[in-house]
Amino acid sequence: MNESKWWPRPAPYLEVWEAMRQYTEARDSQTPDEIWLVEHTPVYTLGQAGKPEHILNSGAIPVVKCDRGGQVTYHGPGQVVAYCLIDLRRLGIFAKEYVSLLESVAIQVLNELGVNGASLKPGAPGVYVPGDNNQLAKIAALGIKIRNGYAYHGLALNVDMDLAPFAGINPCGYEGLQTIDVIGCGVAADVVTAGNLLAVRLVQAFSGYHQTVPA
Repeated sequence: MNESKWWPRPAPYLEVWEAMRQYTEARDSQTPDEIWLVEHTPVYTLGQAGKPEHILNSGAIPVVKCDRGGQVTYHGPGQVVAYCLIDLRRLGIFAKEYVSLLESVAIQVLNELGVNGASLKPGAPGVYVPGDNNQLAKIAALGIKIRNGYAYHGLALNVDMDLAPFAGINPCGYEGLQTIDVIGCGVAADVVTAGNLLAVRLVQAFSGYHQTVPA
């Protein structure tokens, strides 16, 4: 796997999405996997099967319908997105296992940052922490696309951001879902530190799989 790299911050969503698709379409069995770390300009993204009714009030924030799985989410400054361009077939990873890997790494990173109580929520992909009124609040979201065994899109972790735009949508298609960031959990953190740690742990997780490269 190549080393992870940061895109210039903040990065427009459409620019990065197009680059991901081009990389995926051009790659073959010898192409190294990459992890791109991105902090986006404000944008709502709606998954391939996403329902527009989950966008309540987009205001001045653009809405982009993309090709990942999942419903609607928000990307913006203070959130790190790790786009994982991975040859799943070469690593022998199935889709459900891949989702579990991303969630496990997110929980590991949150624990290392000092965020307590990170967990999963049955039937709702992503990572959650205790929020208000004994409800779970979402702190990390997943959205993936697999084409011919190659995965792209990835994992978004809320670090230190303005959470207000999440009120303009039903986050991930769930009405009233609370969202939170690392700072809101009482932990001092910044996007670069959290992103670099996330990339290191992702690389370590993928390195645990035997790569089979055709001769």
